[in-house]
Amino acid sequence: VQLQASGGGLVQAGGSLRLSCAASGRTFSISRYTLGWFRQAPGKEREFVSAIAWFNGRTAYADSVKGRFTISKDNAKNTVYLQMNSLKPEDTAVYYCAAGSGVILSSMRSAGAYSFWGQGTLVTVSS
Repeated sequence: VQLQASGGGLVQAGGSLRLSCAASGRTFSISRYTLGWFRQAPGKEREFVSAIAWFNGRTAYADSVKGRFTISKDNAKNTVYLQMNSLKPEDTAVYYCAAGSGVILSSMRSAGAYSFWGQGTLVTVSS
């Protein structure tokens, strides 16, 4: 499974960005996976941001982003998006997309639940 993340950049506080993550692979059956977004700020551990179970579209969010970020998917493109609004300086981090074979979202908030990772895209929010 290959995951290609894009869409990061520099934005002022209060602004918006949309991240994309395209999933591919010869034997990859995306309906069996949950796609998630994690982030890692300098000097901090990688933390869960959001996830979507592909087969039913259910979503989960970290409390810190709930109401500001929206995760969605495009079935035709095997792509997951993270729309980030009302960005804050504390959202600054490298954002990673990941794929894990679990579909119960309550168990998909840990990085260890994901087997495949994209390369990361940097989001910088200036104050």
